Amino acid sequence: MRLPLVVGACCALVGVMAGAFGAHGLRGIVSERGLEVFQTAVTYQMYHAIALVMLSVLSVAGLNRRLLSVAAGFFLAGILLFSGSLYTLVLTDIRWIGPVTPLGGVCFMVAWTLLAVAGLRRPGSGQGKEQR
Repeated sequence: MRLPLVVGACCALVGVMAGAFGAHGLRGIVSERGLEVFQTAVTYQMYHAIALVMLSVLSVAGLNRRLLSVAAGFFLAGILLFSGSLYTLVLTDIRWIGPVTPLGGVCFMVAWTLLAVAGLRRPGSGQGKEQR
């Protein structure tokens, strides 16, 4: 499971860049509330980028790779929908994008639930014999 590692690292890189942009490039351009919203987007992006990297490590520990792969998809969808909608809201003031944000939050919750289920399952369960 290298893809979650690569995607997670790229999301973390973009998160660092977005954080620097928000801290230095947006001051005086957007309201204090806008800066708070932007920082929330960065924070959630970073947490979940780290979660994506963590999934790659956990796949080596013998957890169910199928569950981890699906969780990775939900983590990425959450980053795109949650953080992406907040970035868009702050940078463009497009208000109709606001209702997308909770969908990203739901994706995060599904991903964390899948990770918990993978942790509760017996290592190697649900995988082909060649992966055990």
